[in-house]
Amino acid sequence: MKLRVNPTRMELLKLRKRLVVAIRGHRLLKDKLEGLMTEFLILVKEYKKARLRLDEELSAVMRLFVLASITSSRQAILTALEQSKGRQEINIKQKWLVTVLVPQFEVAIIQGGTSYSYLDTPCELDTAVNELKEYFPKILKLAELEQSLRLVAKEIEKTRRRVNALEYILIPQIKETIKFIKSKLDEMERSNINRLMKIKEMFRQ
Repeated sequence: MKLRVNPTRMELLKLRKRLVVAIRGHRLLKDKLEGLMTEFLILVKEYKKARLRLDEELSAVMRLFVLASITSSRQAILTALEQSKGRQEINIKQKWLVTVLVPQFEVAIIQGGTSYSYLDTPCELDTAVNELKEYFPKILKLAELEQSLRLVAKEIEKTRRRVNALEYILIPQIKETIKFIKSKLDEMERSNINRLMKIKEMFRQ
């Protein structure tokens, strides 16, 4: 479907310029889409790897807690966990990934450390508590990857819609309109030539 414009030479010039800009924009958006897809696939691979690793580590930590609960009372474990509490601060930054701002999470330990006596607890519990402390930054990294995936996927969808709109709607409409205007102008020119020839014939008589 052509655009609604007057079939004039001025409009023809404007549409030709608009077509050049649209084609250039389409090319740039396609390049952007390819870049986003490349980064998205890298993120997916990294996310899957991190998720599997964390699932395995969590299972190992939980096994240690189960072993600790066999050799120690529930109250002793709860007391040890309570006394090993710490305070951490999350610093949120941002970085550019192609054309998308994605988050960066950093953990700063404000207060921490194990304050209970190792003599009163089994070694499995001590190992489990220490590994849990190292587990939190890894969860944060996983959350960072997951949010980055969401943002990049959203940008891919938006860019794909723009590429399709240019490729299948705007550019064909401009081309069709240019063809229509050229046809009209050629028709007007032939009409003018015929009119001038008739006038010339009239003067000859």
